[in-house]
Amino acid sequence: MERNKDQNTQAYVQILGTGMDTQETSPSVLLCFNHERFIFNAGEGLQRFCTEYKIKLSQVDHICLTRVCSETTGGLPGLLLTLAGMKNGSSQSDDHVRIWGPPNLDILVNAMRTYVPHAVMMKKNIIPQSGSALTPPLYVEELRADGKFKAVSISAFLLSPTQFSPNDTSIAYICKLHDIRGKVDIVKAKACGLEDKRKLGQLQKGISVKSDLLDIEVHPDDVIGPPIPGPIVLIVDCPTEPHAQELLSAQALDAYYSDSQSNSTNVVNCIIHLSPATVVNSPVYEKWMRKFDSAQHIMARATRKHETTPILASSARIATRLHYLCPQLFPDPSFPSVQNDDDNVAAPNIKVPVEGSVCGISAENLLKFALRPPRKLGLDRSCVQNTMISSVFIEELLSEIPEIADAAKSISKFWHKPKEDGVELSDRQDSKDVVTEEPSKFSAPKCLENVQRDDLEIVFLGTGSSIPSKYRNVSSIYVNLFSKGGLLLDCGEGTLAQLKRRYGISGADSVVRNLKCIWISHIHADHHAGLARILALRRDLLKGVEHEPILVIGPEKVGEFLKEYIKLEDLDMLFLDCWSTTRSKWDNMEAEDSSLQPCSKKLKPSTPLDDITLLKRFRKVLGEAGLVRLISFPVVHCDDAFGVILESADRMNRREVVPGWKVVYSGDTRPCSEVIDASLGATILIHEATFEDGLVEEAIARNHSTIKEALEVGDSAGAYRVILTHFSQRYPKVPALDEVSMQRTCIAFDLMSVNLADLPVLPKVLPYLKLLFRNNG
Repeated sequence: MERNKDQNTQAYVQILGTGMDTQETSPSVLLCFNHERFIFNAGEGLQRFCTEYKIKLSQVDHICLTRVCSETTGGLPGLLLTLAGMKNGSSQSDDHVRIWGPPNLDILVNAMRTYVPHAVMMKKNIIPQSGSALTPPLYVEELRADGKFKAVSISAFLLSPTQFSPNDTSIAYICKLHDIRGKVDIVKAKACGLEDKRKLGQLQKGISVKSDLLDIEVHPDDVIGPPIPGPIVLIVDCPTEPHAQELLSAQALDAYYSDSQSNSTNVVNCIIHLSPATVVNSPVYEKWMRKFDSAQHIMARATRKHETTPILASSARIATRLHYLCPQLFPDPSFPSVQNDDDNVAAPNIKVPVEGSVCGISAENLLKFALRPPRKLGLDRSCVQNTMISSVFIEELLSEIPEIADAAKSISKFWHKPKEDGVELSDRQDSKDVVTEEPSKFSAPKCLENVQRDDLEIVFLGTGSSIPSKYRNVSSIYVNLFSKGGLLLDCGEGTLAQLKRRYGISGADSVVRNLKCIWISHIHADHHAGLARILALRRDLLKGVEHEPILVIGPEKVGEFLKEYIKLEDLDMLFLDCWSTTRSKWDNMEAEDSSLQPCSKKLKPSTPLDDITLLKRFRKVLGEAGLVRLISFPVVHCDDAFGVILESADRMNRREVVPGWKVVYSGDTRPCSEVIDASLGATILIHEATFEDGLVEEAIARNHSTIKEALEVGDSAGAYRVILTHFSQRYPKVPALDEVSMQRTCIAFDLMSVNLADLPVLPKVLPYLKLLFRNNG
């Protein structure tokens, strides 16, 4: 038992609300003590959320998974890499993070070994199937010897409905804090002849002492009051009603129900429900909830209607400012109301009546349930954020930079249709405004003649490097081809959330449903860790609809990762190695299909395709997207790192053939001839610019480019527009650029949407961006 001084120890569980506004993943739960922290589930966005709200990850010792799937583990690879860096990354380190999960955790770990260092994952712990009985507490003797788990005992049991695959196993966790020893009863102490206060301290520690006045030995039970039972928290995740039925019939919880004879010492104080609203509202689940008379129920997955509060305030603030300055390039960042949610789900702070005497509340971001000290037991909303609205962000902006209002008016003049101009200009789909002039000496390429706004739009979903930050997510670019579908170029963690912030929840579903292919530049986690979540969503959206598996193009190691991961959950995809889409392979395809060399990786056994057929499928997909080329080319970064060329088909304009556009994306790279050759005559070159110009040595050491080097590549290639991205994770700002560079350059920000029709005016916006970020230098 704990000593009395531990009555003042702070302990709590807290909702780390990943997915609360965008609903793309399952929330995480933090169980926190003074020197020990447990995280339950690690969905996408967890790191970014913790950075935003200054939740320290360095003290996390254990990651406990309720299930193993993209929804609950999408943020795990990035989190492991970050924690390894904090804790020195040694497999022999006592501080190494431990992962707990069901048996299929092994599959995930094996898949991650393709890109996560071996040492990072050495401490995995499988929770075995043990029928309906509780498994032993998670800690083992070695942990107890290290002084771990001093404050809590955590047990677990598996929910494995017989009609489901073993991969659908879910875990329920029981977290019980140790009892606090009762206080010394002074009256009883005097009756036992005790006068020495030091002896009272010994009794408090459980040590018997000799009476000062009487010839007796005084035992702790003689003078110590009853212990204060340790609070108990259940963390429950039932993804389906059969799981809920399994939960209801599980004997593991019999001792914790209110009608149990042992309930005086096993009172459940809080239950955090990670189950979806459809399950929580089922009769079976409600019947189980009614077994706990005094527990506070927190519905962590209850979707809020008319959600307007962004989960990432810093990012939302910048997005709002950018939209105010230039709405043509930066869409409205306000979060749309949820239109398709279950009508029975409650709004925040409103209690949800459950049949009987039980009621629950809808979880809020950073909501706590205090466990210690005992006097503070219960809900704690002190950390819950106030509702933030765009108008507040704009008021702050106008107060900070008064001249920004005039700047916004000046920018709006770049998009207009002058009556005196006899030149026919393209019409916007969503506005009558159009770009009217070329702002630099560089003439517009022929592909922009009378271009329509439903031809091409490039949406930057993530523009930062390495790890997600408050201001920039990691790499991902959505190539919107409108009625022809779209492509993803790289797919870092949080890509799905960014799509939902850009297009709304139903709009993002439409984007994912209509993806033609996903192209990955290299194996580093910040470029592909969001892939499984996107593929899993597409699989679910198209369930029951006739469709073909999506094509994923990437380096061999990405294929190896997917090959292992699909043992965990079907991703409904086919894989093609980047080397199969190089220029030489294109030459082979155009010369004679039969000359193709076997070079692809097939990952869907139910769709046996030979290499030639797969490449024909690749060309068909491009044709449907209106593309004539997707060419991968090697770059200088890590092994098997690539850039990509996208070329569209020619079109007719007034009986004249207009050449298609050409977009080049460098991926991560040092400046190199391969990128220059690929970018010759490019309409748009999207080039990484990780480091500032003064950090050339660091750029060389890490095989990245500086801003100046990226611009020089664009100049050498004669690219019409150069858009810089993949910035080191610092506060967003606009780097110093010379006048010549500014005539063809733009700096990418998250959610920036560049329409092909807006390319002529793009550099004109840059000076105003410098004004917007003048205080962030």
